[in-house]
Amino acid sequence: MNNSAFSFQTLTPELILDSLASIGIYVDSGLTALNSYENRVYQFSDENRTRYVVKYYRPHRWNKLQIIEEHQFTQQLVQADITAIAPTTINNNTVHEYQGYLFTLFPSVGARQYEIDNLQQFDSVATTLGRIHQIAAKHLFKDRPTIGLQEYLYKSKEILLSSVIIPKEIQTDLKIILTNLIQTVEQYWHNDWQPIRLHADCHPGNILWHDQAIIVDFDDARNGPAIQDIWMLLNGDQQQQRIQLSSFIELYEEFSLFNHDQLILIEPLRAMRIVHHLAWIIQRWQDPAFPRAFPWLTDVDFWQQQLKQFNQQIEAIKAPPLQLLSIM
Repeated sequence: MNNSAFSFQTLTPELILDSLASIGIYVDSGLTALNSYENRVYQFSDENRTRYVVKYYRPHRWNKLQIIEEHQFTQQLVQADITAIAPTTINNNTVHEYQGYLFTLFPSVGARQYEIDNLQQFDSVATTLGRIHQIAAKHLFKDRPTIGLQEYLYKSKEILLSSVIIPKEIQTDLKIILTNLIQTVEQYWHNDWQPIRLHADCHPGNILWHDQAIIVDFDDARNGPAIQDIWMLLNGDQQQQRIQLSSFIELYEEFSLFNHDQLILIEPLRAMRIVHHLAWIIQRWQDPAFPRAFPWLTDVDFWQQQLKQFNQQIEAIKAPPLQLLSIM
């Protein structure tokens, strides 16, 4: 693996300008870096004052076919009059390549951040996601993976336990508690669900508001259970989440049926996300952006707190799952 390419060290401003020029786009405004760890994303205006966002995909993560599948999905949403940000087609392509980098242009959309305590916006997310899943259920991704224990837990466990970044005094307890957490997930995880195409990273930070909800950044898209796109939108204590979930599902089901047996997957999915996120940071540690963004990853205190969180998550998985309010 080319470490310099993997960590974007060769993605210089000159290379960016040259790559855009290679598809007939000439930057006139300078490049404004947008917040993204996994990829590199910049906003700019061209010589015609058209505003774009360009994304350079991290090498060795998704291949071209997998990226095209994501683009086709968002294009299908736009064609169904669902507010989404689809890539710009240039020279009959949405994915371009220059000196080893795959990149894509998107239109720059003016919008503000989603407000988690705004009921109007929450309701709009529910109906929007119901419509998205209505389209998503028509067929599956062929080249992108399906959410499962292998990628999120087993592979992540290998990465964590083989890491030299984690303090030595934590490693024994980490192995024991992480193994217990995975075994607990295995007991409660089931595959009795119909997979659909998912956003798969549908948290409030990936939602914008412009008169209606706009769910953005389908970079993590893959197949999986519908609940994966819902549980991260809930907040507060269990009763608050129960109220939110009941309201959400009522609006969601105007467009997509929801299998209530998936509710038991919420806490296993949360555990999978926690473990996978830690492994993701460690796996990207050679990228200089990661030690700068996550300096606490090498601290003993941080890992002690993580072990406590793992134990708490074990108890959360064993507890009765979140249920919808009864309708009289």
